[in-house]
Amino acid sequence: MGSFTASKLIVVDFTEEDLKPGSSSWSSACKDIRRALEIHGCFVALYDKISPQLHKAIFQAADELFDLPTEVKIQNINEKPYHGYVGQMPIVPLHEGLGIDYATTLEGAQSFTKLMWPNGNDSFCESSMSFARTVAELEKIVIRMLFESYSVEKYTDSHIESTTYLLRFLKYRAPKADETTMAFPSHTDKSFLTILYQNHISGLEIRARDGEWINVEFPPLSFVVMAGDACKAWSNDRVLSPNHKVIMNMNGRETRYTIALFSFLSCMVEVPEELVDNEHPLEFKPFVHVDLLNFYDTDHGRRSQNILKDFCGV
Repeated sequence: MGSFTASKLIVVDFTEEDLKPGSSSWSSACKDIRRALEIHGCFVALYDKISPQLHKAIFQAADELFDLPTEVKIQNINEKPYHGYVGQMPIVPLHEGLGIDYATTLEGAQSFTKLMWPNGNDSFCESSMSFARTVAELEKIVIRMLFESYSVEKYTDSHIESTTYLLRFLKYRAPKADETTMAFPSHTDKSFLTILYQNHISGLEIRARDGEWINVEFPPLSFVVMAGDACKAWSNDRVLSPNHKVIMNMNGRETRYTIALFSFLSCMVEVPEELVDNEHPLEFKPFVHVDLLNFYDTDHGRRSQNILKDFCGV
């Protein structure tokens, strides 16, 4: 089901026809996903639900969005930290990003589209919502497999029902001769899961549990599924929330686009009692997911070397 080497990420194939709960391929994938998230904090997902038409449409949508005047893009404001516009920052001059909150809902997609294009842009609205909904289905499959791998399936449905999705369009332009190649510095995500889909320009690097930095290669029409800090907390520190960064090629001339779906919980994030035992004493107190974002947005949070321990450690 999955392949793995020390220097590359595990690849899980979600295109197999018999990948259904109870099948041998499903059981194998559950084990591969757990192993990947515990060792690297992420894996490559082969998932064929993004049609060639939607693939083309979502990157055309990205082009349209980033071509808008800065004074329009900066209207993408959200009270939740890191959900709205990010850009025009001297420390990360190559990066720009915008976010659609509640991206799988018609209301979320329409609200963002109207903000950017007051006269409407039906193709952008439809493409972004279709993409978000399709990738959210992958996220739900991964959640079901991860929960099953830890024998806590009984919590799956309530978790999925409490999940909301943020879709972010991320742009990394090619550096000029006198600019840094660091397009985005090392960080962990504050989501439960993050699913990344990029164009043909590479640059993502992920730090594995052993400290090795891995250059991530995306096979065509593939995704990288990554655990965020909330997933690490939920798993009682079994899952790794990996540090990752984006490095652009100094000799490159093309723009890197990534479309990222982040999952967040509207309920409390807490360790299932089944994941606490003598070998794994409770590491984290329950918390409200958005409070983790708010903590990270403080001076203390930004300086923290171990944000979960500082925020909710026992």
